[in-house]
Amino acid sequence: MQAGEPLFPIETEGDANDKIGRVLVIACGALAREILALRQQNGLDHIDLTCLPAQLHNTPDRIPDEVRRTILRNRDVYSDILVAYGDCGTGGLLDKVLEETGARRIEGAHCYAFFSGLEDFEKMEEKQLGTFYLTDFLVRHFQTMVIEPLGLDWHPHLRDIYFAHYTRVLYLAQTDDPELEDAARRAAERLGLPFETKRTGYGLLAPFLGDDRNA
Repeated sequence: MQAGEPLFPIETEGDANDKIGRVLVIACGALAREILALRQQNGLDHIDLTCLPAQLHNTPDRIPDEVRRTILRNRDVYSDILVAYGDCGTGGLLDKVLEETGARRIEGAHCYAFFSGLEDFEKMEEKQLGTFYLTDFLVRHFQTMVIEPLGLDWHPHLRDIYFAHYTRVLYLAQTDDPELEDAARRAAERLGLPFETKRTGYGLLAPFLGDDRNA
């Protein structure tokens, strides 16, 4: 899938005028499942979705340019564009792209914050430093998003170096799925850390997607 190409696009029969009144959500691929679920649950049929690869988080300096490129390809077609990214390690550069283009993003530094709620996340951070966070997506892709990028399959001794200052794994669960919770627990065991779960649901993502008609 190319950036800017809608994921599960809405079928239209005419030209770009068919997109008048529609909203494009440009999202991190780690949020695709959640956004599609909210779209279906809340009847947000006016929303189209396109996703950038979740692996961009390994090179966050690339996120602003990729988001800008996707906005520019689509802003003359859609009535509004929402960006489902936090700052995500871009050091404010993503917000500069949004100022340039007129698009707007969800609040928060990252998905952990907007899933749990900004104030609740700050309290969790203050309560226990050194937390390694998991979401549903990261649990499903723990091997490819955590283990392999860190080389832990080939150099398992690095685990104790990488995670020496972590104190726990906290699974921020978007869904009530016993199998995912078991997988999250196994992930914590693999990292050698205590495990906790907090059910957040979709957090700020739901109102962010639902408020666009009133923008």
